[in-house]
Amino acid sequence: MTFSEAFLDFTVVICTYNGAQRLPAVLACLQQQVTPAQLRWEILIIDNNSGDHTASLIRSYEHTCQAQCSIRYSFEPQQGASFARQRAIRLAHSELIGFLDDDNLPDPNWVAAAYDFGQQHPQAGAYGSQIYGQFEAPPPQNFARIRSFFALTQRGPTPHRYERRQRVLPPGAGLVVRKQAWLETVPARCILSGPTPTQRLAGEDLEAVSYIQLSDWEIWYNPAMTLRHAIPAERLQRHYLLPFFRGIGLSRYVTRMLSVYPWQRPLILPCYLLSDTLKVLWHLLRYRHRIDEDLVAACELQLFLWSLISPFYLGQRFICLRIFPGHPYRSGTP
Repeated sequence: MTFSEAFLDFTVVICTYNGAQRLPAVLACLQQQVTPAQLRWEILIIDNNSGDHTASLIRSYEHTCQAQCSIRYSFEPQQGASFARQRAIRLAHSELIGFLDDDNLPDPNWVAAAYDFGQQHPQAGAYGSQIYGQFEAPPPQNFARIRSFFALTQRGPTPHRYERRQRVLPPGAGLVVRKQAWLETVPARCILSGPTPTQRLAGEDLEAVSYIQLSDWEIWYNPAMTLRHAIPAERLQRHYLLPFFRGIGLSRYVTRMLSVYPWQRPLILPCYLLSDTLKVLWHLLRYRHRIDEDLVAACELQLFLWSLISPFYLGQRFICLRIFPGHPYRSGTP
C-alpha cells in the first residue's frame, strides 16, 4: 500500500552499499514495529551504487509491510553516504526522517518513540538514539576506550540537549532529522562524503549535524529510541580497524572546525596541532613496545597521527566551503 505525501508522518531511511545480506535483519525489525494506528510511515531504501542484489531484494519486500507503512527503493550512483542521505532528504514524504544503517536493529518501539519525540520537541532539528553493540565476536581488550567510534551511544535514561560547548554530537546511526532543519542548514554538497570502496574517510554524519547545530535548531539525545548495532567479527580485526581509524582521523579537521565559531578557527587550529603532536609523542612513548600486540593502542595511534595530518589534507576544501559561498562544495556541482 502506498500513501500520498500528505498522509506520511515519518520516514525511515536505510542507506546501503552491498547490503543485501544485512538488510533482511533490519527490515524484519521494522516489520515488527508497534505504532499507533494513525501513524503513517514509510521505509525508503537508498541503494548507494551497490553491486549485489539489493534492488531485487527490496522488490520482494514491497508487499510485506504493515497496513500503515510503505516501502520504496531509490538508486544513488554517486558513491558516499553523504550523497545517499541527500537523495533521501529530497525523496522523503515526511517532515521527520530517521536514518538507520543497514546493520542497525531498532527495538519495536523505535519508530513510535522517534515520532513522539519530534512532536514534543518542535525545535529539535536532529536527535539521536541510544545504541548498544551486538558483537559477533568478543571485542579486543580495552575496547571501551574506542567504543564510541562504533556509534555505541548510551548517555543515560533521561533525554538531554547536546550543548555546543560540549563538542559532542550524536552519530548518524539512529539519527532523526527534521527535513526543514536539514534543508535550511546542510550544504547541497558537504566536504566529507563518507567511506567508499577506495577510501575510508569518515565523519560525514557529524558534519551534517554540525551544520544544524550552528543554526538555531537544537540537537537532542532520546534514550527511548533504542537500537542495536550489529558488529561482525571482521570489523574487529586489525586489517579493518586501522584504516577505519585513519579515516576518522583524517576527517577531524572539518568536524572540529565546525564545532567552533568562525572567528575562533585561526586561534584554535594551532592548539589542536600542538595537542595532536603531544598525543602522538606520548602514545609512542607509552606503548612503543606494545603497538604491534595492543590493537586498541594501535587504533588510537592511527587516530592521533591522522588527526594531526587532517588540516593539511582537508584544509583547502574546508576553506573554500566556509569562505566562498559560490564554491562547488556549496553549490552541489562536482
